[in-house]
Amino acid sequence: MVSDGLVATVVLLSVSLSLPCFLYGAYYIIETEPVTWDVLIHHLKFVTTGLVLTTVPMVFWMIPRLPDQLGGLSAVHAMLGLQAYALLAFGGTGIVRIFRTKREHDLYNEYDEDLLLDEIGDETFSHWRSRLRIGVFGYVIFWLLAYLVGIARYALRYVA
Repeated sequence: MVSDGLVATVVLLSVSLSLPCFLYGAYYIIETEPVTWDVLIHHLKFVTTGLVLTTVPMVFWMIPRLPDQLGGLSAVHAMLGLQAYALLAFGGTGIVRIFRTKREHDLYNEYDEDLLLDEIGDETFSHWRSRLRIGVFGYVIFWLLAYLVGIARYALRYVA
């Protein structure tokens, strides 16, 4: 059977590899104008890869072990991780409406610089854009905090 320390190391590496994916995906979507369908797909490839590298270990290794060790740093780690995913879901509610509006106006294929997103959306469109921003930034902040606590837990349990 594989040792607990080896699995923890693989999980740490997997989650650590997700950070460059998130950072590049964010950099790419921020720096590339206009956001066409190809730009969006390129961005989503990296963000999805980062989410898979973080979520798979969480679902199949961290969550099943949580009840046996809930307390102290593991409780903080779990709470921060839960907040990160809650904010990701919060941001996701905004991206659905933004995607639908841009798709209805074919802005992913034929970008029109003169057409402002706030003009083509309904009166709550800026609200959905704010939800997306809050969700993404909140996810990143809580993800980083959970990551740092996870590194501390790893160091205390497997290195020290």
